Amino acid sequence: MAMTIAQKIIQAHLVDGVMETGKEIALRIDQTLTQDATGTMAYLEFETMGIPQVKTEVSVAYVDHNTLQCGFENADDHRYLQTVAAKHGVRFSRPGNGICHQVHLERFGKPGKTLIGSDSHTPTGGGLGMLAFGAGGMDVVVAMGGGAYYITMPKLYKVNLTGALRPWVSAKDVSLELLRILSVKGGVGVIVEWGGPGAMTLSVPERATITNMGAELGATTSIFPSDEQTRKFLAAQGREEDYVPLASDPDAKYDRVIDIDLSSLKPMIACPHSPDNVVTVESLRDVAVDQVCIGSCTNSSFTDMLKVAAILKGKTVAPNVSLSISPGSRQVLTMLADCGALADILASGARVLECACGPCIGMGFSPNSGGVSLRTFNRNFLGRSGTKDAQVYLVSPETAAASALTGFITDPTTLPSMAPVTLPEHFHIDDSAVIQPLPPQEAEKAQVLRGPNIKEFPKSKPFADTLEAEVVLKVGDNITTDHIMPAGAKILPYRSNIPKLSEFCFEVCDPQFPARAKAAGEGIVVGGSNYGQGSSREHAALVPMYLGIRCVMAKSFARIHVANLINAGILPVTFVNPEDYDALSQGAKLKLTGIAKGMETGEMTVVDEATGRTFPVACQLSSRQQKILMAGGLLNATREGLV
Repeated sequence: MAMTIAQKIIQAHLVDGVMETGKEIALRIDQTLTQDATGTMAYLEFETMGIPQVKTEVSVAYVDHNTLQCGFENADDHRYLQTVAAKHGVRFSRPGNGICHQVHLERFGKPGKTLIGSDSHTPTGGGLGMLAFGAGGMDVVVAMGGGAYYITMPKLYKVNLTGALRPWVSAKDVSLELLRILSVKGGVGVIVEWGGPGAMTLSVPERATITNMGAELGATTSIFPSDEQTRKFLAAQGREEDYVPLASDPDAKYDRVIDIDLSSLKPMIACPHSPDNVVTVESLRDVAVDQVCIGSCTNSSFTDMLKVAAILKGKTVAPNVSLSISPGSRQVLTMLADCGALADILASGARVLECACGPCIGMGFSPNSGGVSLRTFNRNFLGRSGTKDAQVYLVSPETAAASALTGFITDPTTLPSMAPVTLPEHFHIDDSAVIQPLPPQEAEKAQVLRGPNIKEFPKSKPFADTLEAEVVLKVGDNITTDHIMPAGAKILPYRSNIPKLSEFCFEVCDPQFPARAKAAGEGIVVGGSNYGQGSSREHAALVPMYLGIRCVMAKSFARIHVANLINAGILPVTFVNPEDYDALSQGAKLKLTGIAKGMETGEMTVVDEATGRTFPVACQLSSRQQKILMAGGLLNATREGLV
């Protein structure tokens, strides 16, 4: 049978199930990554499993999110992560070494391997020909322990690229064009494979930008072939032995093929407050800019930074603009310093931040009140920047740098021509900031250090056959995990402290939600379509579970979030009839009956106890997921030997 790249990797890693669209499959996982915003909780979960050493080929714990140390909390978490990693066989990437996806691409990613990470942008690895998935922390923990990773076999889309990018048009513009075509919901349940003659013209860093942004489509993952471009990148990283060629068969079948002519693309921009609100940059040329941020796991590679430095060289940032630059890794920063590009960036008046996620996760450099901020990031959700009324736009590094100089949104194609920027033949290699784990004999005696901010993992409850609970919150479409569990400098330090973190749950939608949910004892949240899009943070499920939420009823769910709800012991159901969503109000008392049977048949009945009205909800679960929910969550089910 002719196969796509994804099918070939899935077949080589399949441990259970069959490759039929819509069927649950289980995959062997070669590599895992965690970052500090999700990692502390993940390693607390790993410790409860009682497995001495991880069983993957490579597992890496990165510190890149909670790097502002305004108190002891983040520093304590970093110390915990370093000691728990050393004890259990995990490499530890120190604070300042770089953003997890950039560093993993540089130093650890391998074509043809499987990777899951507790960060939704883990599909960045697809730029290197990996089958890489964002996942909740519990799923990553199970993989580290040698367990399989379960997903529903996705549909397969191909984006057929022709032509080549014109000067000043970049990989970011390709991503934004596909978001314009498909929307933030258009990739749900899909693996996006990029190919065609145009794909061969794109370097690995450019491909990684595109696969990174695939997360904003809701896609399961995105992947490029492993070809001569891949070999060149790995050779430059001193890792040519990791190269494996990978391509789809010429007669492979796809559920949909989308054609994009690279040579016809223009610079694109995503307007507030969604990555798919895309127009051309030239259409917004009169919009004044207050802030520009260049970096993030999407656009912080060495080649991205060289382009920015070339645009800024000999010029000064506009007086009304504050410009930040966040190199993606210590490798990138060192090479910028060595070649003189860093001096050009500094001379322009830019502020150089450390090699971390920083402003992308709301960790510093928030815009002014009502400010217009252009960012080379992947998300522009309302309030994510740390300023609730900021107007955040997503752009390429070229557009960002051009706009920083003029003070207005500026189409970079209006700039004078510039010499093309290409990959270096050799990257600067220094892995001293990645600490190796202890040998097993030493690890047995090693102490894991915990600070007072690290609290116990919250306990979930098994399901009874009937649930009677109040609708404690009703929200609309495209609710993100940033709505459910916000990030930012004020909140992120409490990621290992669920009781404290719960005070901020749904703060963007309703600040009274935590108190109301606690008072209700057990509660239900009602949502619209694409509920839980965005980050993979399992805190968006763990915190509602801690607050007593037993069920979320929505029109539809984002892939990672629905898995996190099940793992946390929260029942996810979808409305069969959209009008039933419309009829529900906050405060309604609902009764779900026949839960165990409904999990088997895929449909349950809900009674509105005030009106007596009944309506059906769908509950499409595998037998494994049913066991997890009835046990009250993945950890309970694992402890009881049910999965």
